[in-house]
Amino acid sequence: MGDCLCYMTQIRISRVYADAGGTPDDGYRVFVDRLWPRGESKSEFHYDLWAKDISPSAALREWYHADPEGRWPEFERRYLAELDGSEAAAGLVRELSSHKVVTLLYGSKDTAHNNAVVLAGFLAKHLKDNERE
Repeated sequence: MGDCLCYMTQIRISRVYADAGGTPDDGYRVFVDRLWPRGESKSEFHYDLWAKDISPSAALREWYHADPEGRWPEFERRYLAELDGSEAAAGLVRELSSHKVVTLLYGSKDTAHNNAVVLAGFLAKHLKDNERE
């Protein structure tokens, strides 16, 4: 493998409101919601990239919020389909591949069922696939 400086990108997720300023361990901080987090100051909230183009479409987000508990599995499926066909998602994979640690930031109150959870799985898979190439 020659002089390859290969490493697996570590993907983390964190709620915006948990630590808006971030920590040095966060690595590259990517805000992944389309809408600005309610009540967050633009001067206090630290992020390196606002990747709003990879967030769920407005139609999917509105559909999901009508029944989050009942629609979660289908939301995951539909959001992954949006990501699979997205040049913005492919570009994000390329961008993140040069970072050792990436923290995805989201605003949802539900820490287990949100777009960052789905996106983290998508990115982990595609970043791993990129490293094999």
